[in-house]
Amino acid sequence: MERLKLQFQNKLQKGIITDRYKRFLADITLSTGEKIVAHVPNTGSMTTCWAKDWTVYVSKSNNPKRKLAYTLELTDNSHTLISVNTSLTNKIVKEALINQEIPEFEGYTDIFPEKKINDSRLDFYLEGHSKKNTFIEVKNVTLIGENREALFPDSKSVRGQKHLLELINLKKKGFRAVMFYLVNRMDVDSFSPAKLIDPIYYLYLKDAVNNGVEVLAYQTNITTDEITIAKKLEVIID
Repeated sequence: MERLKLQFQNKLQKGIITDRYKRFLADITLSTGEKIVAHVPNTGSMTTCWAKDWTVYVSKSNNPKRKLAYTLELTDNSHTLISVNTSLTNKIVKEALINQEIPEFEGYTDIFPEKKINDSRLDFYLEGHSKKNTFIEVKNVTLIGENREALFPDSKSVRGQKHLLELINLKKKGFRAVMFYLVNRMDVDSFSPAKLIDPIYYLYLKDAVNNGVEVLAYQTNITTDEITIAKKLEVIID
């Protein structure tokens, strides 16, 4: 089967970021010298993902109805590219699931995104012949710790806490339940919950593991042309 790759539709343009504000806006000077305001498709704190005068890469839309033509896609800390467009996260995972690129999900033939369960909506529901029906919740991870560990969340996440409780309930009902962390930077060696940032999330994650919820972390390979799932990371929950 041909390998699927999440490719940027248009060639990315290089620039320098000078500010991020109101969460969804960034001031950027393109390599041409043009100063633009770009949309930032990321609701998180983006801690360790940008700083003034970092190199960044933006895409440009040709849709005349868009208020902002440019979208911030990648930042560069001189050690790694970081994918900060969280709208790409589930697309990356979906392509990997379709192409059977994640060993833990090989053999599933039916993939249903955005599966509603109770008052929650989990990212994927999988079915396959002789396979246990599986729910997957995906989280985008870009925070790095002092010891090269990827951390989640980067701010208190009540929604994330709720998803963990839902996975626990589904596991108790006989489903396979998986918490999947997609690490969108290449300068980390492992994954851990950010217990100092959200101690409740940390406790819920430990409880999820104790109840049989699987926890997986995979790192992407990022270039200015495409993003692909690269390798599995060790998950450390102490």
